[in-house]
Amino acid sequence: MLEGIYIALDELFGPLLRSLHPMWVVTISGAILGAFFVFLNYVFVDQEKMKRLQKMAKEIQEEFKKAQELGDEKKLRKVQQKQIELLRLQNELMKDAFFKPMLISWPIIIVFWGWLRRWYMEVAIVKYPFNFFLFDIFHKMYHSALKPDELGYFGWYFLTSYVVGSILRKILDMA
Repeated sequence: MLEGIYIALDELFGPLLRSLHPMWVVTISGAILGAFFVFLNYVFVDQEKMKRLQKMAKEIQEEFKKAQELGDEKKLRKVQQKQIELLRLQNELMKDAFFKPMLISWPIIIVFWGWLRRWYMEVAIVKYPFNFFLFDIFHKMYHSALKPDELGYFGWYFLTSYVVGSILRKILDMA
């Protein structure tokens, strides 16, 4: 089944893959998919509720610190009850934040990474002039034979999509 999808992706994007440097292909892919996943979260997660819960958590934390400083056991128990309710609300929100977007995004990620792997397995996408400790993390994740100063498709995709996602979350004022 996946082979048919890979063949269709090869037909659709093969000419682009053959004409561009692998770094640009993976950068563009990471940017597009990173943006797509941020927009999925933006659509499926109640941003206002998320902000209210963050504000509530900060207020409860401040109440807790004050009660601790004063040594007020009664106030501490009240604050702990608020923390339990906050945790319940946060768990409810996180369930929506993770499961709905993941039902859409994981199949895409699995297909996409498998397809990119066919093209760029053990290909150095980026080469630094020095050994970068972060590269070792990615090399160990997928037992890469790349040199310590080289980064493969998975690591470069991850870094690219992370940067794009962080910038978009900031622009969209996502919690």
